[in-house]
Amino acid sequence: MRILFILFVIMPIIEMWLLIEVGSHIGALSTIGLVVLTAFIGVILLRQQGTRTFLRARSRLQQGEIPAREMVDGLFLGVAGALLLTPGFFTDLIGFFCLIPGIRLLVIGFFGRHISSKIFKTDNPTVFGSTFDSKKFADKTNKNRTLEGEIDNHDERSD
Repeated sequence: MRILFILFVIMPIIEMWLLIEVGSHIGALSTIGLVVLTAFIGVILLRQQGTRTFLRARSRLQQGEIPAREMVDGLFLGVAGALLLTPGFFTDLIGFFCLIPGIRLLVIGFFGRHISSKIFKTDNPTVFGSTFDSKKFADKTNKNRTLEGEIDNHDERSD
C-alpha cells in the first residue's frame, strides 16, 4: 500500500515541483526541450544495453544455462525505459540509475535477498545468490548423469 501511495501521490508531486523549479530558472521551452533530450538519450542508452543483455542471454541459452540474471536485467531495463519516457526529471534520474550496471546489480541483489526472504521465509540471502548466477544452477542439474533401463517397443495397437 505504501508503494502505491509513493507511486501515485508522492512521485507526481516531486515531478511537478522539479518541473516548475527548473522552468522558473531556464524557461518553459528550455525545460520541455531538456525533458525531450533526456528521454532521447535514455532511449539510445536503453537500446544499447538491451541489445547487450539480449546477446548475453542468447549466449547463455546456447551454453545450456538459464539466463536468470539477463532476465532480471531485462526487467530492470523495461522499468528504466518506462521511467525515461515518462516526462519529468525525477523519473529520468531513477531510469538512468536503472541503466547503470553497477547500481542495477546492487538493486538486483537487494531485491533478490528481500524476495527470497519473503517467499521462503528465511534470512539466508544466498537462496537466489547475490548475482543470480545461473551457472551454479546448471551445474546442479546432473546433465552428465547416465541412466540405465530397458525399452519395450511392444505397441498394443499393432496386434
